[in-house]
Amino acid sequence: MIRSVPGPVTTLTVFSFAPRMRAWAFAQMGLARPLLRSVPGMRFHKLLGTGRGIGFTLRPDWGRYALLGVWDSEEDARAFLRSSRFMERYRRCAMREWTTILETISAHGAWDGVNPFLPSGRSDADGRVGVLTRATIRPGRLRPFWKMVAPISEALGRAEGLEYSIGIGEVPFIRQATLSIWSDHAAMKRFAYADPIHRGVVQRTRAESWYAEELFARFAVVHVGGQLQ
Repeated sequence: MIRSVPGPVTTLTVFSFAPRMRAWAFAQMGLARPLLRSVPGMRFHKLLGTGRGIGFTLRPDWGRYALLGVWDSEEDARAFLRSSRFMERYRRCAMREWTTILETISAHGAWDGVNPFLPSGRSDADGRVGVLTRATIRPGRLRPFWKMVAPISEALGRAEGLEYSIGIGEVPFIRQATLSIWSDHAAMKRFAYADPIHRGVVQRTRAESWYAEELFARFAVVHVGGQLQ
């Protein structure tokens, strides 16, 4: 039996397209927006591009695009995923799709001036944990930021307990995000606080004010389904 989350949930759906459909997929970043207006229960959404790596990346993946949604309830989210016009359109053209449903544990910061992931639905999580980090990078800090991307990605790729990770973004090079899913809270904390490379970069971002806007959110993983690669 599927457990239903009574409060707000977040979804990320990633669509993968064959080379012949990539021009169509890119065009939908503008053309599909009307299908996301006045969707029942949807309180926040972003159509996003993706990167080729497992986190922030300078190399866009023209074959993968994502939809992030924040919903009043899990029922609203599942109704949209099951039978909305948006999903029907994308499923006709995509060769793969992957979706995770997440319940907020904590969220700090802002995305376009608001924190869409609050209120929190629970205080902690047993089992898998999702983490979303998002930032608008100051133009004067682009060089040091991107210089540190490769070492961070390598450290993330080696991290014990990492199950999934994908880089997503609104504006190439400037507005970037990563969603990662971990086997448990302990595995996520080991990377976040014990990995020396990651810890050092976090300290630099704060000391040198790399970000004009940033957000960090932690989630309980309600559902993961489909094929990401």
